Amino acid sequence: MIRTEPGGVVVDPVELQNAYSRGHEGRPWLVANFVATVDGATVVDGGSTAINDPDDKAMFAALRSVPDFIVVGAGTVRAENYRPVTLDEGRRSARVSAGLEPAPHLVIMSRSLDLDPASRVFGNPEHRVTVLTDGGAPADRFAALSEVADVVRLRDTHVIEIIHYLRMARVVLCEGGPSLMGQFVAAGLIDELALTVAPLLVGGESPRLAHGPSPSRQEMSLDRVLYGDRSLFLRYLRAS
Repeated sequence: MIRTEPGGVVVDPVELQNAYSRGHEGRPWLVANFVATVDGATVVDGGSTAINDPDDKAMFAALRSVPDFIVVGAGTVRAENYRPVTLDEGRRSARVSAGLEPAPHLVIMSRSLDLDPASRVFGNPEHRVTVLTDGGAPADRFAALSEVADVVRLRDTHVIEIIHYLRMARVVLCEGGPSLMGQFVAAGLIDELALTVAPLLVGGESPRLAHGPSPSRQEMSLDRVLYGDRSLFLRYLRAS
């Protein structure tokens, strides 16, 4: 074992994230980003705001400078009151230099389309959000959301279909929630996990990072450990 001590080299999270080599043939490289307490809670007081800190927010923003698409479940969009995806000029320039669009494209998963068209996540018409659903979505909600977003019906909303729809991407970032993450884990699609561990014990019945109807197993390997003023930042890669 190797002990991580304070006093190490200070890193810039944006430079760090952009320096990693990501991608493989056949499908996008899938990164999952989560924050959790030391006892595994991902939700406190209805969301993650009570868990994260300034360092976690900086790492969250840095990760958003990497992907072609950000995928998130509708429940997380509602719970966290998502904003439109915006990057500062430095991150936008870095993306353009790397051959990417100036900002990643936000994709929301929702079978029921239980999303308010007036929500602030749909508030930037220059960067329309894509909402993926299936044939069972209510027609009235489909029509209402189509006014503010690009709503697409897939054959179904299984994560295999999602990745197939996004197959031309190099990197896809999943920001939750635990149900969507559980589907990606069950399908064996996680290539990288960026996990912030906050120094909190909260108890209660918060969902874990991933959950689903049946357990599954995917081996991961610890690639990197960083520490901020409070939290630990762990990078795991697919063990193979």
